[in-house]
Amino acid sequence: MMRNSTAIIALFVLTLLLSPLAADAQQAGKVYRVGYLRGADPPTPTDTNPQGCPIKGSGNWQAWVAGLRERGYIQGQSLIIECRFTEGRGERAPALAAELVRLKVDLLVADGTNQVRAAQQATSGIPIVMHGVIDPVGRGLVASLAHPGGTVTGLTEDTGLEILGKYLELLTEAVPTVSRVATLRHAGSVLDPATSSWEKSIEAAARVLGVTLQSYRVQDPGELAGAFAAMTKARAGALLVVPSSFFDVHKQRIIDLATRSRMPTMYPDGAFVEDGGLMAYAVSQLDIRRRLAVYVDRILKGAKPGDLPVEQPTKFELVINLKTAKTLGLTIPPSLLMRADEVIE
Repeated sequence: MMRNSTAIIALFVLTLLLSPLAADAQQAGKVYRVGYLRGADPPTPTDTNPQGCPIKGSGNWQAWVAGLRERGYIQGQSLIIECRFTEGRGERAPALAAELVRLKVDLLVADGTNQVRAAQQATSGIPIVMHGVIDPVGRGLVASLAHPGGTVTGLTEDTGLEILGKYLELLTEAVPTVSRVATLRHAGSVLDPATSSWEKSIEAAARVLGVTLQSYRVQDPGELAGAFAAMTKARAGALLVVPSSFFDVHKQRIIDLATRSRMPTMYPDGAFVEDGGLMAYAVSQLDIRRRLAVYVDRILKGAKPGDLPVEQPTKFELVINLKTAKTLGLTIPPSLLMRADEVIE
């Protein structure tokens, strides 16, 4: 009888010891599904996997995948990423977000304000990690940066509305004689709650710098040529392109029009400069993508998005294309070149 009791106790203790190991093994064997919604063009079909994601992708995509891998998530094995792209058509975002929700993803990653809103409308229960967003509090996406509340958290791409003033300051430093600066916005963002704050911020910066702003808005790509013609007619001396996924999609068209119009232009992303634009001042996208993986990991491990503070960027990059400057007949001041993080020659 004693021998049987000892055996039972030993079995009980062994069960207690092995239970956590079994739970860990089950957790380790779980395959998570993450939805990714972006307001850009999709990769070409030959460069896309069955989930609609890039097979290799840009440096930004690779940085995110590498960040996930560092935390034990291997794409196609322990993690399935489902990708959807709006192709710059904001009206497609709600349907694509709903499609990802129907796939029963564990988490949604949304790039850009329009996509974050679409994700919020599509689900009230699935956590959302945002990036590619400026002023998320002003846009009503989160309650505050420190305590976002709700189902959304992630990373902003600015340290406040003063970023617009910084764009303008650098642009006027590159073109010291400029007196009129045009701003190009996507008309789809006009009703954004943060629009009035944006306009007040950039107008205040313009007054300090002593330049006159000329505002131009476009709804679709067919209006871009007309906008540039109007800028030239109004004798704008430089252009500031306000961040928008719409402009990301039509990047090359905008660069070509700016070059043809001989319009010195400040862009919101270094990718524009790499493709022939004059200059950009923007957050390091590689850094943002790696940090995305941290939020994904923490939420998949049980953290509530509303409890995770929204992170602001700490690394910005000034990129200047000297070849484009030469084409425009523009001499970039040496003081500005010395502060550039990257100079393309």
